[in-house]
Amino acid sequence: MVLTLIGLRPDLETVCDQILGSSSVPSLDDVFARLLRISSTQTLPSDNTSDSSVLVSQTNSRGGHSGNRSRGQRPHCTYCNKLGHTCDRCYQLHGRPPHTAHVAQSSDPQSPQPPSSSTSQGISLTDSEYDDYLRYQATKSAFVASVAQTGNASACLTHTSSLGPWNLDSGASDHISGNKNLFSSITTTSALPTVTLANGSQTMAKGFGFAHPLPSLPLHSVPYAPECLFNLISINKITRTLNCSITFSDKFVTLQDRSTGKTISIGRESQGLYHLTAPSTPAVCISTNAPLLIHSRLGHPSLSKFQKMVPSFSSLSSLACESCQLGKHTRVSFPKRLNNRAKSSFELVHTNVWGPCRTACTLGFQYFVTFIDDYSRCISLFLMKNRAKLFSIFQKFYVEIQTQFNISIRVLRSDNAREYFSTSFTSFMSQHGIIHQSSCAHTPQQNGVAERKNRHLVETTRTLLLHSHVPFRFRGDAVLTAYYLINRMPSSVLHDQIPHSLLFPDQPLYFLPPRVFCCTCFVHILTPGQDKLSARTTKCIFLVYSRLQKGYRCYSFETHRYFLSSDVTFFEDSPFFSTSESLPIPSTSPAPALPPSADLPIALRKGNRSTRNPHPIYNFLSYHRLSSLYSAFISAISSVSLPKSTPEALSHPGWRQAMVDEMVVLHSNSTWDLVVLPSGKFTVGCRWVYTVKVSPDGQVDHLKARLVAKGYTQIYGSNYGDTFSPITKIASVRLLLSMAAMRS
Repeated sequence: MVLTLIGLRPDLETVCDQILGSSSVPSLDDVFARLLRISSTQTLPSDNTSDSSVLVSQTNSRGGHSGNRSRGQRPHCTYCNKLGHTCDRCYQLHGRPPHTAHVAQSSDPQSPQPPSSSTSQGISLTDSEYDDYLRYQATKSAFVASVAQTGNASACLTHTSSLGPWNLDSGASDHISGNKNLFSSITTTSALPTVTLANGSQTMAKGFGFAHPLPSLPLHSVPYAPECLFNLISINKITRTLNCSITFSDKFVTLQDRSTGKTISIGRESQGLYHLTAPSTPAVCISTNAPLLIHSRLGHPSLSKFQKMVPSFSSLSSLACESCQLGKHTRVSFPKRLNNRAKSSFELVHTNVWGPCRTACTLGFQYFVTFIDDYSRCISLFLMKNRAKLFSIFQKFYVEIQTQFNISIRVLRSDNAREYFSTSFTSFMSQHGIIHQSSCAHTPQQNGVAERKNRHLVETTRTLLLHSHVPFRFRGDAVLTAYYLINRMPSSVLHDQIPHSLLFPDQPLYFLPPRVFCCTCFVHILTPGQDKLSARTTKCIFLVYSRLQKGYRCYSFETHRYFLSSDVTFFEDSPFFSTSESLPIPSTSPAPALPPSADLPIALRKGNRSTRNPHPIYNFLSYHRLSSLYSAFISAISSVSLPKSTPEALSHPGWRQAMVDEMVVLHSNSTWDLVVLPSGKFTVGCRWVYTVKVSPDGQVDHLKARLVAKGYTQIYGSNYGDTFSPITKIASVRLLLSMAAMRS
């Protein structure tokens, strides 16, 4: 029998390996019957031999060959110089397998041989053998990799498909299979159904089993009927149980999940039937049983892929590979927030600081801090000039919550910002029994409520500013308006409830009707002593809603004052700022017409100058090459520091005396006259400039303080018209001297 299998065609090598690797050695008749069944279903090249003569022509003799192959195509053994096998399968060199010794004599050339292909006599099959043949047809697509090695443990890498193709059938009311090997488990019950087959015959199911045609396609409660010759998947049942859609084409069929759109399986068309297929890879054998070594040889695949490639390690729960941890480690996916909202108000408060902003607000604010109640999702927002103000703001917020709601904050959740861990802040939290929860480093999602709320605030603020073309210096008012409006919007976390109404159920939603941010408005003037013919309102811009008063907060660009009033008329369709430039619209009084560029004064012709040097000298100046004498000189100059503010200068006796001397000189020279400020005019401010005067030997001679006017705040046409510089020409000096000489 072994010699017969060796002489088969190369395309039947898989069948040969399956027969030799079976647990029990089949008889010669069984082998011939099995080979005849396979040959009857395969399409052979057109030649002079019939299908039934293939086996006979290949088994006439040990060295014989069929008529449709040349002698050079058959394998040749270099040990015994015979055809039909190679030296690695030569029994004279390696010996016969222990279970095939009794077959050797029947395979001897002198023993009787099967009938040749010239005879018309064939091998007859019984009904049971024919059923076995049909079942084999259903399982012929299975690939099993076997290894025959002695004295060495080996791991076989393969991806084995299901034992037999599964055909998609639109006429089947349920899945059914007659191949017991396709079931991982079969259960038998007392009430088994009667199955009607396609030919009209009826049979009794032997049980229900669980089949797994593909890893992504489990089949439950599949009837097992041995009389059924095919494995059928009911289209009606699979579309209902898996909620999938099936698409047929001329060569393929696709099963796709309707909810996720993911492809479950892909099948192929063969001989008019659509059957599911699984990708198969050739077997690779590695002579070791160490999983980490195989894992390293295969390029460090993931555990799931490794178990598919090496099925013998499918029971592994993990791979302790240090290289994978170093090279492939990823962050743990953050779980979706469950419905674990706080049960009462201010049981949990989320907080976060935003800033700084590049452009400071009108009042110098660059930060804001938010406190969000987890129960109502109501926001409390406070503007800050710097982060150091956080602790005082939190103290005020804590006292306000205790007074208004008679509740103490239990848990405060924040990020790892330093201002939350100052000594004063930490001691205050411990004194009042507040639990401070903080997120891990670089893990802002753990403080996700505050982070997401800050994003909502910034997006709304940006939209308000861009909609009305508002300058960014009004960003603080826009943030306050955004937080006021967001508190009165339905929240999806609260199932479309309003945070303000949830926290203040007895208060109205709006004390005053909402208005368009930064629209033009007119505020009624209530200043006593107004002339009867003067204007009754002043044109302003609406900025923010008052938190403590029932009124609107508006700003006048004419008087540079804030007004808080409820007597306001709004022109919501009339934006205060133009579209092209974020500047106020000119007032009714016409601006002075500018002359042509050639006649413009020097102040306008030379343009605006920046007081900030883009290339500061300290980036290019170094003292390391100076001699000791010059280094001492520089040190003496740097020993006296210039004051940065007027209070700092007044605290130093030397600078204070220099300022007093400067004021005495200004008064003695009658530098100014005190007058009443004209209506509609603004004063030009002044500032102190400090200088250290040094003698030639490097010693400090005296301190100099000068009081100068802030000329850069003046506007041409409003504060001044002409510019001049008291410079004396040499021609004027000569004229004066000559006239003095003439008049003695």
